[in-house]
Amino acid sequence: MSIFGQLKYQIWAVLWTIVIVVLCSMKMPSGGSGGFFFEGFDKMVHLGFFYVLTILLFYGKIRYQHNYSFNSLTIFKIIVLTAVLGAGIEMLQWMFFRYRSAEWWDFGCDMGGVFMGVFSYVLLHKSNYNEPSGVYIQKTHDNFITDKKQMETDEKAAN
Repeated sequence: MSIFGQLKYQIWAVLWTIVIVVLCSMKMPSGGSGGFFFEGFDKMVHLGFFYVLTILLFYGKIRYQHNYSFNSLTIFKIIVLTAVLGAGIEMLQWMFFRYRSAEWWDFGCDMGGVFMGVFSYVLLHKSNYNEPSGVYIQKTHDNFITDKKQMETDEKAAN
C-alpha cells in the first residue's frame, strides 16, 4: 500500500500534530515566569500533547494492520518520529518564535509523554488479540461452554 494509503489511518494523529505545532508556536500571555495556571503547567502540557499523539499513532497503526500485534519496530519508529517532532518544535521556538523559549525540559517532557504512551500500549496489550478474531471468539465460546458444563455437573452432584 502506498504511503498515502497508510496515511489515511493516521488522520487523527496528523490533525493532532497540527494542533501541537500551532499551539506550541502561539504567543502565550505574559504572566510572569510561573506558568499559565501554575508553575510547571507548560511542562504538563508538553507531556499531555505527546502522550495523546503517541496513543493516536498506535491507534492508527492498529487500524491499518487490523490487529493488535506487538511490534518492536513500530514502537521504535513512533519514538523516533515523536522525538524528531519534539526537537523540531524546540528548534522552531529557538530560531523563529523568539517570543517562545526553547528548553531542554520541554523536549524531556515531550519524550516523557511518548514513553508514557508506549508504556500504556505495552501494558494494555493482550496476547489474545494477536490471534485471528475467530480464534479468540471460539476460545471465549469454548471456555463459556466448558464453564457451563462444569456448573451443571456441580449442580447435579449437589442434588
